[in-house]
Amino acid sequence: MKVLAVNSSPRPKGQSRTLLMLESLLKGMKEAGADVETVNLREKEVRYCTGCYTCWARTPGRCAQRDDITRELLPKFLEADMVIYASPLYQYTVTASMKAFIERTLPAFLPYLEQSRGAFYHPLHGRYPVAVMLSVAGFPGLEVFHQLSGWANYLFGRNGRQPGVKLAAEIYRTSSQMMVFVAEKLEDILNATRQAGRELVEEGRVKPETLARIQQPLDEDATVLEMANLSWRSCIEAGLTPAQFEKRGRALRPDSLKTLMTVLKIGFNPKKAAGRKGVLQFNFTREVTGSCYFRVADGRIAAFEGQADRADLKVDTAFEVWADIIAGKIDGAQAFLDGKCRAEGDIGLLSIFGK
Repeated sequence: MKVLAVNSSPRPKGQSRTLLMLESLLKGMKEAGADVETVNLREKEVRYCTGCYTCWARTPGRCAQRDDITRELLPKFLEADMVIYASPLYQYTVTASMKAFIERTLPAFLPYLEQSRGAFYHPLHGRYPVAVMLSVAGFPGLEVFHQLSGWANYLFGRNGRQPGVKLAAEIYRTSSQMMVFVAEKLEDILNATRQAGRELVEEGRVKPETLARIQQPLDEDATVLEMANLSWRSCIEAGLTPAQFEKRGRALRPDSLKTLMTVLKIGFNPKKAAGRKGVLQFNFTREVTGSCYFRVADGRIAAFEGQADRADLKVDTAFEVWADIIAGKIDGAQAFLDGKCRAEGDIGLLSIFGK
């Protein structure tokens, strides 16, 4: 099977969550024996369709424009058995570059009108590759993909409107910005995406149980929303874009008990926690008052509000002090020496957080 992966994310590797998912999918396809090629539209000259219809009236099957679509991409598209359309969700559908790419495949169709199941369509000029739609979004709810899914299904004929055109799978991942911070779930999501790649090559579809793993929730929607908003508040206050914030090694400063609990969960290091077991209790005063505790066992961590029945380590401090420690604004060890934080129990348990 020859597979062409078209990536329309404007972000480079390391920043693009679309590419992160796509690479896992393609890894599985290669393992199943597929011949795979990736095209990054951000690196190509892709002009918009001008609607001149030269490809239908004067030079059938050949576009009048001269750019990377006509020189390279359309021939590869027509030779492929399957095309992966990988795009971040922009205004609830695909990016402008992906839309332009799809529109420029018009030479693959004939100008004549035909009808099927009460709908009109243009018949194919020749063969047309099987389609797979892959998209990621920062929103936590899958309903955010409804518009894209409806468009993709109509365009690629899963509803049978267009003979010879097939949508084999839709792979959608929510909470894409946050998922990279949840190491355990990210690993399973990417492994499932890799499995989806193998299934597409071997069976021409993605099994429901595989798709369920890909789309598994990260946390409660309210937590995802709080963390997303905390990230944006941090960027705005620093006057930095998210990429600049990350590149400069800036850390989020929690501003509520819930965001603190989530940030500490994200900062949990399973390798450092290997073989360790215990309960960490935090009691906060001043800026934010409240308590929470963390239960660590078998390389996993769980967070809870309130007081634990028993704790192996108890930390009492002002909320703003611990928030500043997390954000790297003050040194944690010095805060304990200065009496800003008080600990009772196994202080070594704090080593489970951080790289």
